[in-house]
Amino acid sequence: MSLLLAAALAAMTPTGIVLENVSIEDRYPAEIKIWRAERLDRLKSGTGWLSLVGLHWLKEGVNTIGSAKGNDIVITAAAPKLGKATLANGQVKFDLEPGAVAVVGGSDRATSAVLQDDRTERPTQVAFAYASFIVIDRDGKKALRVRDAQAPTLKNFKGLDYYEIAEKWRVEAKWEAFDPPKTLEVPTVLGTVEKYPVPGKAVFERDGKTYELMPVLETPNAKQLFVIFADRTTGKETYGSGRFLYADMPKDGKVVLDFNKAYNPPCAFTPYATCPLAPPENRLNLRVDAGEKKYKGASH
Repeated sequence: MSLLLAAALAAMTPTGIVLENVSIEDRYPAEIKIWRAERLDRLKSGTGWLSLVGLHWLKEGVNTIGSAKGNDIVITAAAPKLGKATLANGQVKFDLEPGAVAVVGGSDRATSAVLQDDRTERPTQVAFAYASFIVIDRDGKKALRVRDAQAPTLKNFKGLDYYEIAEKWRVEAKWEAFDPPKTLEVPTVLGTVEKYPVPGKAVFERDGKTYELMPVLETPNAKQLFVIFADRTTGKETYGSGRFLYADMPKDGKVVLDFNKAYNPPCAFTPYATCPLAPPENRLNLRVDAGEKKYKGASH
């Protein structure tokens, strides 16, 4: 690593660094290293995927919550009787048990609230001690996703492994827009199928052969394209269900696919995530030896 690159990385801030003093040849590797450092920080944060300790599907009606064994949902970090989550008419209402302490929806005075799920921009969080939960919705089914700042997966994290940074894997693909947009059916680890709008496809060449990927829009107002893909490293050197990749929106008929930023889905780190799997349309007959490798600390 050059002295200029080392100095640039040392000056890293949460919002990025100024790269004017980095040579052209070192600029791209520096940007990827910064992106990976920020990825690692998010993963290791108290609200990152490593902090997940539970995924509890709710039954219709009352679901009692607490650390005592008699509860419907047992959360070790909670009070013996924390409260109850009542599922009715597609909504989840939380009521705090008298005498229990929790911050409900950001308020330490609230004792009850209808919990907005993760389909909204700001799902309602119920926080207590060093843990918290939100409601997630998967195909109409509701569950509590529990995070714990002292989770074993977080404490015992083994770090991330990557292929060497290679600028050849920053691919400028041709963008072929769909009018109207198509729909891509994406299977999940839960055995369900999620449908995403596909605004077009990215077409690129490697070693004289043509390949296609179909990025999706995660939300109607998505600012980036989301790609769930598999390749010939999948299940061997990289995670078995595929990897994720974000790309900026197409410009001038082109879209940049930077496979150096390909990363593992949450399910590589925790059994409490509900990940999409690479659909058949995005399975490349190509070795993409770039980006994140298998997580060595995985035990599932």
